[in-house]
Amino acid sequence: MSSAERTRETRERILVAAIEVIAEVGFEKIRMRMVAEHAGVSTALLHYHFENREKLFAEAMTHSFAHTSTELERDADSVPASVILARILHSLLPTDPELRQDWRLWQELWVRALRDETAQRLAVDLYDQLHTWVGQALKRGIDAGQFADCDVDAVSTTLLALCDGFGIRLMLGDPRVTVESAQAVIWATAAGELKVAPEFPQL
Repeated sequence: MSSAERTRETRERILVAAIEVIAEVGFEKIRMRMVAEHAGVSTALLHYHFENREKLFAEAMTHSFAHTSTELERDADSVPASVILARILHSLLPTDPELRQDWRLWQELWVRALRDETAQRLAVDLYDQLHTWVGQALKRGIDAGQFADCDVDAVSTTLLALCDGFGIRLMLGDPRVTVESAQAVIWATAAGELKVAPEFPQL
């Protein structure tokens, strides 16, 4: 393994550890030492890669999003646009343990963003990336003739807002909301704009 490969592997290990620790104990309680121990590296090596916990948190959030988006679009050119969009919407809800972990990070970011300007900028930037991600899926379907033309920005904003709202209820364990009911409402909203079948696609 080359030096560059070892560096990438170490950063990856640290970021995964940071995601897990922040999700478990919350940002306010996290210490760099805790992440170093969880990643199996020295505190000095952790600080070499990430100057402080704020920068570590920011990169952990970005890493979490990038990993999910890359995985979901692995076969975007060979499956229907509705399936890709449904995968994205599914991933924007806390539908499995890994996504619930990601949601805990988002909730930590929301709280910090109310009091910290740097966290606020990070949150807005990440939402911009999510908006672009959903918008590209919509545009792909429109260009392929699989979706009706629509106001891509407005539909993207609406779908993200619905995912946030239902996601919070799911994280709270609200008995009035299930993953299935949330997906049904979100997809019905998308289907009405895109003129596709109202049933949530098989993933």
